[in-house]
Amino acid sequence: MNIPNFITIARILLVPVVIWLLTSDAYQMALLVFAIAAATDAADGALARATHTQSEVGAYLDPLADKLLLVSTFAALGIIKQIPTWLVITVISRDILIVGGMMLSWIMDKPFPVKPLWVSKLNTVAQIFFLGLVLAQLSFAIAPPQLIMSFAWVVAGLTLASGLAYMKDWIVHMNGSAAP
Repeated sequence: MNIPNFITIARILLVPVVIWLLTSDAYQMALLVFAIAAATDAADGALARATHTQSEVGAYLDPLADKLLLVSTFAALGIIKQIPTWLVITVISRDILIVGGMMLSWIMDKPFPVKPLWVSKLNTVAQIFFLGLVLAQLSFAIAPPQLIMSFAWVVAGLTLASGLAYMKDWIVHMNGSAAP
């Protein structure tokens, strides 16, 4: 264990706090804790690279922490009717598809190494920004609903593009072909 991994674990531990604050209508605090958790996403990786403390544990923990924070926040905001249900389903379905594909490839003795794709990184940034925007709207009423809905469509498009890119790579991998 190293400092970047502890930062990642702290992000995981902040997830239930964000959800509790959202379901308690404490939106300003939820925004603050979400922002801190989101900032640790960039901090842990940058610190690990800068200090040459990248680890296999960190390589697994970081995406897990990301998914826990994002999926949980999307689900909570969907449950309290602050974002469209179709968007929650899109985001969660993509992650289920990726995890399911990985599990199937392991079961078939063809482990699929998931490497972050540029569209996936862009999708993560867009999702974090969107959730931050929704939380800021709930906290301070700063954004018109049209702006939030526009970003919802951007997130949906990037989520679908990312899911399709992973699906393509998975199919190529499972067929034993070299990736283009």
